[in-house]
Amino acid sequence: MPTAHKSPKTPATPDRESLLTMARVAAQQAYAPHSKFRVGATVVVRTARGPRIVTGANVENASYGLALCAERAALAAACALPDAIRPTERFARMATAPEISHVALACIDAPADASLASRMPCGACRQWFAELAPHATYYVDGHPRNLTLADLLPDAFQLEPNAERPTDDTSASQPTR
Repeated sequence: MPTAHKSPKTPATPDRESLLTMARVAAQQAYAPHSKFRVGATVVVRTARGPRIVTGANVENASYGLALCAERAALAAACALPDAIRPTERFARMATAPEISHVALACIDAPADASLASRMPCGACRQWFAELAPHATYYVDGHPRNLTLADLLPDAFQLEPNAERPTDDTSASQPTR
């Protein structure tokens, strides 16, 4: 359930507590009938008009593998913003990720004494961060400090940054692991 917000007064550098509050509000919109664990995410995207805030909430499904995490919902919404600033595309047919500066996460159903580990994003979301928001500052509700991707996912998997990518579907194959 992603939503986009354009605040009337958008700060140049978003405030940590404001972004966490927005993540908590987004979590209230979660559809979590199975886990009863509502999560919200806030993503700050650089646009031509200044920073834009996009939120997401987790959406579960009876087929657990089809659930959508709040983090990925917000990142997908950020990718869909038509006015997001994107690095120059190296390959005409390949899309590029928008510039994301901050990500805030809140698990509103976590007990006050829950461990930090229980508040952290799952591995799939961390991999999405590695690809879509590698330079962002991360805020996790209940975690006392700001985090980087290296804190969340050291040595994240990535394709070689200088590797040639195919320009059409019949070109070189994808790298193997």
